[in-house]
Amino acid sequence: MKNFINALLLVLSINSLCFAQDPVTNPATLNGSDSSRRVITTAVPFLTITPDARAGGMGDVGVATSADANSVHWNPAKLVHINQDIGFSLSYTPWLGKIINDMSITYLSGYYKFTKEQAVAVTMKYFDLGEIIFTKDANDEGTLFNPREFAFDATYSRMLSQQLSVGISARYIHSNLTGNFTNASSGADARPGSSVAADIAVYYNKDLLLSGTNSNLALGAVISNIGSKLTYSDENNRDFIPTNFRLGTAFTTNLDPYNKLTLALDFNKLLVPSPQFDNSEKDKSLLSGIFGSFSDAEDGFSEEMKEITLSGGAEYWYNDTFAARVGYFYESADKGNRKYLTMGLGFRYQVFGIDFAYLVPKEQEHPLAETLRFSLLFNFDKNKTKEESVTD
Repeated sequence: MKNFINALLLVLSINSLCFAQDPVTNPATLNGSDSSRRVITTAVPFLTITPDARAGGMGDVGVATSADANSVHWNPAKLVHINQDIGFSLSYTPWLGKIINDMSITYLSGYYKFTKEQAVAVTMKYFDLGEIIFTKDANDEGTLFNPREFAFDATYSRMLSQQLSVGISARYIHSNLTGNFTNASSGADARPGSSVAADIAVYYNKDLLLSGTNSNLALGAVISNIGSKLTYSDENNRDFIPTNFRLGTAFTTNLDPYNKLTLALDFNKLLVPSPQFDNSEKDKSLLSGIFGSFSDAEDGFSEEMKEITLSGGAEYWYNDTFAARVGYFYESADKGNRKYLTMGLGFRYQVFGIDFAYLVPKEQEHPLAETLRFSLLFNFDKNKTKEESVTD
């Protein structure tokens, strides 16, 4: 990690701490994107990384799949559709483990349904970038530092009818990449950055009877990380956080009383300005960045379409106990070129569940190669008779 820090200090002296605009100082490259292309970069890109093994095994789909304790990340409107009343999940991902041995993402989520039609949840996402050494020159032994980022969420989900629900999340984001740091040559100061954001979401699902088989069709949409820009230095160097629009569908069919299959597809687009040749995207406001993100690409509509990523996945359950998953993630070569196959397994027994996922990138020696994800889940019912909902 010393080479990383030496490069960091060099860029600090040249760019006056414009962290999110340079792939060396911005962890945007740590999400597996190729920053040499016209990639959209933001501050705190860890917010977009898949935290749980179930979605991770299905190609990073999740906006319309069945609800679980990790629904807050994918679509908070799903939360109220969980069958149990109380539950939590703990997920762990060693990040970029093929090239770095001390970087990881931890995700903790807990929910509570206080009526049949209302649920709340709290979550924490923690990104540990590992220990690094800051050095001033070749003779300096350096100072040990641990960059880290985290986000805390509070979520409310409400059922409007048996088929339709909405959800909203509030989020506090903190990013500490260098601590409090002053570059001696330029006099520029660095400090931790923080921001607040919100998610808004909708979820619709309807039971179907097709050829005598019980099935379900679900649709979901969510705009996440709607929030203020973040700075690591001063108000003149503020960068967008990854405001994001996700739209998806999932179709589930019961093949027989013991076998169930789900097919899911998500479309995803960052609602932040596209890279401009004159770097003018930095000067846009939050709202102009969101609304302009559909039409501001330098190469027009064709480039806008390239900014949409696709995630597709399948999930098979046997007797609601054993699960097998497979998926694929696609991103345009001009916008990061992430293309990878995912696989996963799951197991449920009474209140306990465990999921595992494995990622196989299309390119050899890719930073995301051999990414593993693990999730533990616990779900409980309250010891009392449930009241009838007004939506019944």
